[in-house]
Amino acid sequence: MTKNIMIAGVGGQGTLLTSRILGGITLDAGYDVKLSEVHGMAQRGGSVVTFVRYGEKVAEPIVEEGQADVLIAFEKLEALRYAHFLKKDGVLIVNDQRMEPITVVTGAAAYPEHIIENLEKEYTVYKINAMEEAKKLGNSKVFNIIVLGLAARHMDFSKDAWLDVIEKTVPPKTVELNKKAFLAGYEG
Repeated sequence: MTKNIMIAGVGGQGTLLTSRILGGITLDAGYDVKLSEVHGMAQRGGSVVTFVRYGEKVAEPIVEEGQADVLIAFEKLEALRYAHFLKKDGVLIVNDQRMEPITVVTGAAAYPEHIIENLEKEYTVYKINAMEEAKKLGNSKVFNIIVLGLAARHMDFSKDAWLDVIEKTVPPKTVELNKKAFLAGYEG
């Protein structure tokens, strides 16, 4: 059976690093893995989406609408934008953070209110204020690893396996900080 993970965020939030960690853990577990990175206007804070599909044999990297087992959203509006990719029994992991797109900043659009509350009416949602947790660790850049830690509780890999792949994937000088960040989400 193929598992489908989708990661949605805004340029600069670490979606690509997160997909590399997911790809690494699934490869280490012996699965066939396909990754696909769909870049929006990443350099300008635009939407960035990555897909990670793994199983015994995976034919293609793209996750179809209604097929994601887990959707990891690094920002509330991105969760709303991509929630329709979830399966009926899928899990939505949301970082409770608001990043206004340029259309909202310029007044051309309004940022929707009560995003998480509305998503909870239709989906199984787990939320975390990962930016606040990252600041407690002294580095706001690791918020994505905190979100991944929460998501990891809803996947079939051991905590030690996650920590091993983080150690192999992140820059050496950031290994301990990233492990602490992961545990903040995983055990929080």
